[in-house]
Amino acid sequence: MERMAEITFDVGTEQKEKTALLDLSWEEVTQIVAGLGEPTYRARQIWEWVYKHFAASFDEMANLPRVLREKLDERWVISPLASATRILSQDGDTQKVLFRLADGQTVETVLMLYDKRRTLCISSQAGCAMGCTFCATAQGGLARNLTAGEIVAQVLYFARYLANSEAGPQMNVERPTSVTNVVLMGMGEPMHNYRNVWSALRRLTDADAFGLGARHITLSTVGLIPMIDRMADEGVQIALAVSLHAPNDALRSSLVPINSRYPVADLLAAVQRYIDKTHRRVTFEYALMQGINDSPALAAELADKLSPLLCHVNVIPLNPIPDSPFQPTSDVDTARFVEILRSRGVAATVRLRRGIEINAGCGQLRRAVQRRGAE
Repeated sequence: MERMAEITFDVGTEQKEKTALLDLSWEEVTQIVAGLGEPTYRARQIWEWVYKHFAASFDEMANLPRVLREKLDERWVISPLASATRILSQDGDTQKVLFRLADGQTVETVLMLYDKRRTLCISSQAGCAMGCTFCATAQGGLARNLTAGEIVAQVLYFARYLANSEAGPQMNVERPTSVTNVVLMGMGEPMHNYRNVWSALRRLTDADAFGLGARHITLSTVGLIPMIDRMADEGVQIALAVSLHAPNDALRSSLVPINSRYPVADLLAAVQRYIDKTHRRVTFEYALMQGINDSPALAAELADKLSPLLCHVNVIPLNPIPDSPFQPTSDVDTARFVEILRSRGVAATVRLRRGIEINAGCGQLRRAVQRRGAE
């Protein structure tokens, strides 16, 4: 499949004038229905249309009276997102959408297709405050947290796409199908927006809402220790991934500035507490950067520190940023790094890189669009 040209959409102004239904809880939707003088079961019908049938407009809610649909449409929209730009990889297995929010901010979401998985990489913030030196999102700083509705809306947008065999663009997947996995590895630090992220996660895993199994969702953090401890008490089996990228404080602080507040030893101790409490394996993400964190000595140091933990290392070939000093490690050096980890008893795999030619790395499309707008 040839690469699809970038497509830009007119997002309109409707969102600025109405409240998004996805920003409302079940209790709030129930109150709205009661305030309109409708029976309680109408709230359940609306909720199911949104979370089970992925309705994009009230007109689709065929079992609601026309008068009620008109009243809802006067004051509310369903989603707080509007597609601004969409691009497709050359082989049709990766699609990235840049969404525009009601206040003009933008966030990215990526759909990645595998043999059996339909994985979404979603954003939790518009921008990011963590300042990781190799990340495109960090270069623009933090604009604001996303609401729970804005987080959920990313998933429902692609759930609707996957369920509809007629929806464009065409990808290398037989539809109808469904979202199988969600990773919070897009723009932002999920633990920095903890309350809204967990409100969204509970809706995504609630059997009466989207109903995705908790074990099919992974939350990735640079290592906000108090929030890791808090997550251990949530009682929901969301997988935890920690973006480590270096085995010692000297190197990690230069790559991940929050390390100066939460150093490696303290972070690994927090991970051990998490494992002890949840009995769940933790993934460590390690983006290999040529000549920076990919040496055999660093691989050995990393293995020595992680081998006592119930963990797995996800070695990530870096999606490079143009004109950046951070470039991906060669395939040969990547294989050597992984082999050192495995030889020392640490489970490790290399993440399959997707969408490199369409700026699929976190924040890259947003950055490109912002640059064009400033020209």
